[in-house]
Amino acid sequence: MRILKLNEATARRFLERRRASDPTALAVAERIVRDVERHGDRALFAWTARLDKAKLTPRTLWVPRAEIHAARRSVAPELLRALEHAARNIRRVAERQLPRDWNFVVEPGVRVGQRVTPLDAIGCYVPGGRHSLVSTLLMAAVPAQVAGVRRIVVGCPKPNGAVLAAADLLGLTEIARIGGAQAIAAFAYGTRSIPRVDKIFGPGNRYVTAAKQIVSADCAIDLPAGPTEVLVMATRGNARFIAADLVAQAEHDPDARALFVTTSRKLAEAVQAEVASELARLPAMNPARKALAENGAILLAKSVDAAAEFANSFAAEHLSVPGGERALLAKLRAAGSIFVGPWSAQSIGDYASGSNHVLPTGGWARVRGGLSAADFVRTSSVQEISRAGFRKLEPVVRALANAEDLAAHARCVEVRGESARVKVRR
Repeated sequence: MRILKLNEATARRFLERRRASDPTALAVAERIVRDVERHGDRALFAWTARLDKAKLTPRTLWVPRAEIHAARRSVAPELLRALEHAARNIRRVAERQLPRDWNFVVEPGVRVGQRVTPLDAIGCYVPGGRHSLVSTLLMAAVPAQVAGVRRIVVGCPKPNGAVLAAADLLGLTEIARIGGAQAIAAFAYGTRSIPRVDKIFGPGNRYVTAAKQIVSADCAIDLPAGPTEVLVMATRGNARFIAADLVAQAEHDPDARALFVTTSRKLAEAVQAEVASELARLPAMNPARKALAENGAILLAKSVDAAAEFANSFAAEHLSVPGGERALLAKLRAAGSIFVGPWSAQSIGDYASGSNHVLPTGGWARVRGGLSAADFVRTSSVQEISRAGFRKLEPVVRALANAEDLAAHARCVEVRGESARVKVRR
């Protein structure tokens, strides 16, 4: 990794690089999405054969329940225990995140509340390119179950034993062997074989991300999720730990972004050496090599304030403060997930702490956090006004409606006011 001075030009370069759109991916995804929207199963199966080299029919599309049950019995006991432990922690966190029903009296005769209801059906996309990410299934399905979602449909082009074992552990039975932009389109618009869902969850490659952007006008999606990002900030800390976090997140994708920001040149040089050492341990084709060479850097800031200003502008998906500096933490406002202290390895957040690993990228952490149980429900406001409450609010509504020149709005309360006054006189 290069060591660079963090100045205005360097900051601008790293901020602008990730904001660049991907016209190639959007064009390809648009073609696939519209084909599936128009031609359903025929297009879904054709694109799967072309891109995933898998011949599907309505009969072979779904993983048989017997195969799902068998996977749970066939995986190693330690993996099954790990899945159970991770799911338990994710469920406990999701239960704390879930919005609740409430209501209260705003003023006499005016009661306002909130009603929380689960989504009816969701699509859970599990990437299956280099690896089938079992952790993604846990991160989407467990909060959905906590929220009370009735139908969870999973799409994974190559579900392995771990994915199927996790599905059986969670009681999931609808697992389709589909992936890519064609899977996103099938979830969004429905086909003869794939049900249309209310919302799509789960990360994917550049084409999946582009497809989610395209269908978002017609079907809700979880959040913008591009290439993985990690930003580590420290003025002190264990250089080996810092390097391990940088390399771990860079391993996800050749386009991953990994930055270390510090005010200490000594620590910068130590981390640079440890990153080289960690990379030497990895296979030659590991994506971390390309990611760190092309999108990684160690940035030397002139002050803690300058470092924090850059971090808030970058709004990283993963933000680590391994030194646990409280003064630094107090200055940080925007990040998908924050890891504090030397033992808060980012991989723990990816798998087992219970915090969700589906996080905003591309600067979206400036306005929202990661996936939570709240993403799987709809909240509706509920209002109940008594006659006494109506009498107090009628003149308020009439004055505001007249100010906006909305006569029918004013009339809406006037007709009720006339009726109420007649009844009072009687």
